[in-house]
Amino acid sequence: MRYIRPLSMEDAVGQLAGSPGTAAILAGGSDLLVRMKGGFIEPDLIVDIKAIDGLGEIRETAEGFSIGAAVSCALMGESAALNREWPGVVEAAKLIGSKQVQGRCTIVGNLCNASPAADSVPALVAAGARALIVGPGGRRTVAVEAVPTGPGKTSLAKGEIIEAILLDRRAPRSGDAYLRFIPRTEMDIAVVSAGVNLTLDEQGVVKSARVA
Repeated sequence: MRYIRPLSMEDAVGQLAGSPGTAAILAGGSDLLVRMKGGFIEPDLIVDIKAIDGLGEIRETAEGFSIGAAVSCALMGESAALNREWPGVVEAAKLIGSKQVQGRCTIVGNLCNASPAADSVPALVAAGARALIVGPGGRRTVAVEAVPTGPGKTSLAKGEIIEAILLDRRAPRSGDAYLRFIPRTEMDIAVVSAGVNLTLDEQGVVKSARVA
């Protein structure tokens, strides 16, 4: 097994694309390391992306937010601007794992793990979030719902990495929320979950709705 810590996306993509065996991306590692310890996977190459500039940042622009692939869910919970505009997305992210796990886990990892019980995915889909993907062919942007294709499977091609999750500015008179049902009160996997994003017109009538 080889471990590398590239300093640029170009290097990370090149290493992944050129790997003759199985490769895995490490950001938080809350899923990857558990699966490795359990003997479920043994990658030939681990690419640690935490040292790549910008991947650990939440960037706010006039268009919205860019959440880097290495941003922890705990950091999302500390972002006043993100909490103000997308509280449902933040709430979903804060439900992933324990307090200790929160400091490591990422919504990009939650998305790429492609679990049917992933907490952040319904909220991201409802919010109309997009994934910024970098690969050997350049950059492309897709709706987050286009990334998972089945349990444990994604649409990412060899050498591709999700660089960031993109969220638009919230429309006026709109709000989002996330709710899940779990058998126990804490620290359990969702049996069913739902994310919603509504926008009202000036009369208070629903103008648009996204439910996932």
